[in-house]
Amino acid sequence: MATTAVKDVMTPGPTAISSDAMVVEAARRMLSEDVGSLPVVDGETLVGMVTDRDLAIRVLAEGRSADEPIDQFMTRDAIACRLGDELRDAERLMRERRTSRVMVCDEDGKVRGVISLADIAGVADDEEIGETVQQVKSDQPEAHP
Repeated sequence: MATTAVKDVMTPGPTAISSDAMVVEAARRMLSEDVGSLPVVDGETLVGMVTDRDLAIRVLAEGRSADEPIDQFMTRDAIACRLGDELRDAERLMRERRTSRVMVCDEDGKVRGVISLADIAGVADDEEIGETVQQVKSDQPEAHP
């Protein structure tokens, strides 16, 4: 892959949700924004990630209330890179952590964008993206502590 900066490929300005927001608000935001994940922030600083899978498995399947705070169900160690990082670094993170998306933060930890497999596919050659997809999707779904 040619040297490309994360900031040149990322989807800017993802919709974030506050860590003290309720589960129902996260689900409604995902629906209205047509997304499957939301960065979770404290102020503007990234503190986690919540996915539609988190809501299905951790809330619905466990019989929990949609009126509980999202911070009880989010993944706390959201995977992130910096605006100036090279795209291959984001791809490496996806491979290592078996995730299909990486948050992009500025030097203060504020969420500025998101890089997905689809974003990488738009600039990578077929062999590179094939290897990444194979590693990301092998063995198990995204890890959620």
